[in-house]
Amino acid sequence: MELREFLSFLRTHGLLREVEEPLSPYLELARFIAAHQEEVLLFKNVPGYAGEIVSGLCAKRELMAMALGVQPQALIPTLVKAMQNPVTPPIVENPPCQEVVEEKVDLTKLPILKHLAEDGGPYVTAGVAIIKDPDYGRNASFHRLMLLDEKRFVARVVEGRGTHTAWSKVSGDLEIAVAIGLPVHILIAASMSPPKGVDELSIANALAPTPLARCLTKDLEVPACAEIVLEGRLTKKLAPEGPFIDLTQTWDYVREQPILEVDLVTHRKRPIYHALLPGGAEHRLLMGIPREPTIFSAVNEVAECLDVRVTPGGMCWLHAVVKIRKRGPEDGLRAIEAAFKGHPSLKHVVIVDEDVDIDRLEEVEWAIATRFQADRGLVVLRDQPGSSLDPSAKHTPGRKTLTAKMGIDATIPWGAKAEDFKRIRW
Repeated sequence: MELREFLSFLRTHGLLREVEEPLSPYLELARFIAAHQEEVLLFKNVPGYAGEIVSGLCAKRELMAMALGVQPQALIPTLVKAMQNPVTPPIVENPPCQEVVEEKVDLTKLPILKHLAEDGGPYVTAGVAIIKDPDYGRNASFHRLMLLDEKRFVARVVEGRGTHTAWSKVSGDLEIAVAIGLPVHILIAASMSPPKGVDELSIANALAPTPLARCLTKDLEVPACAEIVLEGRLTKKLAPEGPFIDLTQTWDYVREQPILEVDLVTHRKRPIYHALLPGGAEHRLLMGIPREPTIFSAVNEVAECLDVRVTPGGMCWLHAVVKIRKRGPEDGLRAIEAAFKGHPSLKHVVIVDEDVDIDRLEEVEWAIATRFQADRGLVVLRDQPGSSLDPSAKHTPGRKTLTAKMGIDATIPWGAKAEDFKRIRW
């Protein structure tokens, strides 16, 4: 479903909260969103903005499943299938995203939120950046953008990932387009980390029809249904980016990052701006759930994987629980190793048996308490590539973050009597 269609669907089913109260993008909107994190909010009256603001599109697993037209338990199989079978999107003419063309760029017209007074500036948080790598082709990914002035942002570009790799290859500016106000299936696809050369927009098109439109000033294609498109260049000029509260709800430190210069803005009439609260429920699930299929696929190569959950206590990023059907004595340990390969930023993982409900963390803890022994089921890996979002990790400017990783095999010991480990449920 396109964004506007999804909002109509939610309105019909009483799942959309429409806010008439005028709230400022400076601090007020963020506070309201924070107080209603698991609701889909549509702000109808934003001072100084001719459109609307939406938040919370992906704040629950159930919402993401609704948008894809599947049951929540079918999310992982659906995403795995799309990731393994991408479909090249068609190109269309006269797209909705170019209903209005603004050659005179003024980014301050957009309702870009400043979330906290200590932030480095107002931030675009739900923009999907589209670039082309000279070797691997099109890439779509999220990048937070800190507003500098009417025509410029400074972009957080994570070292070693798609945009940074492409930017490092070119001698001059890297053409870039940022799409804001997208349907859920594109947001999910852009959050994935497929192998190099696999186009995220083709994954999106495998999830739901995703026609693309050619940019007017750049050799790029963007989702035709996007509410807002910023066509620009990621330059070699650098500026301090941050401070900013990121996924872990801790301050990410200030870095020198590339400046993005915007040359053209196109948008739909009365455009809907998507505001994603940093570290909020929508942020966590949108980043985390697309890692479940990659963990699932990696574990399934070495053991029979039944299910995966990234957990809220680990901000849906650093912690995961993996359910397997054990077929051999080493399956639990193999699953630990595979899970870290399936999600390189993962820090802690717990492997459990098929009788454990991984949506109830009390049951996971019970499995650790009754089935795990540290001298045989604990895996500790030192100085591993980790997440730059983890403040306890080892951060060296210009280098990959290093961390210690831990895996817990909380499955029934191989060869033991299963009845001795059976939980009696009243």
